[in-house]
Amino acid sequence: MSHNRRTAARSARILGVSAASAALALGAAGSALACSLADFSAAALCDGGKGVITVTDKDASGVPAVVTVYLENNGSDLRQVGEQTVIGTKEGAQVQFAEEWKPGAVYRVHVTATRGTKTFVNDDIPLLTAPAKACAAEQTAKPSPSTSRSATGKPSASASASTPADDDTTATASGSAAAPAPGGNEVSPAAQESNLAETGADSNTPVIAGIAAALVAVGGAAVFFGMRRRGAGNRH
Repeated sequence: MSHNRRTAARSARILGVSAASAALALGAAGSALACSLADFSAAALCDGGKGVITVTDKDASGVPAVVTVYLENNGSDLRQVGEQTVIGTKEGAQVQFAEEWKPGAVYRVHVTATRGTKTFVNDDIPLLTAPAKACAAEQTAKPSPSTSRSATGKPSASASASTPADDDTTATASGSAAAPAPGGNEVSPAAQESNLAETGADSNTPVIAGIAAALVAVGGAAVFFGMRRRGAGNRH
């Protein structure tokens, strides 16, 4: 009997140690999943040339948290920047506050995380100091010189540069069309050649004129001799 009692007592002690170890392990796991202030961080950043304050929540348990941001001045709240609710994730959930922060500005970030009636966090994370360099404003694209008209409705540089050339071309074309021929009534070489052809100044004109003159002379002589014969017949 005494041997059985010793065996039972030893078994009870082993079970007790195992139960205690399991309880400690569960407690440690629960503590690891619990929301804490260390899960939250803040940073002053630039987004598209504008300042923002970003708060990140890496609470894997997903406890909803209310984040409130204040601008500080000599240790006191100057104004409230904004307030948002964030539900944390293992990778990190973020909320952003639009704030045109100045270099070196100090902000206080307060976190209140509760679930049901239990409050996990109700404290400030370490003060946030903005960077020493402000956000640079984004540069807008300038219109290219090839644009036909600028935003004010005036011709662009390329259009103005091409205008004198167009005016010169127009002036040259109109000047050449409207300018009279030198010398007033002078006839062009082509017209002179046409006139010479019409007046018989070509190579065949003297031959034709000679034949015509001979025919006229023959005709005149025939008329003359005919009249003489007629006159002589009348006298007889």
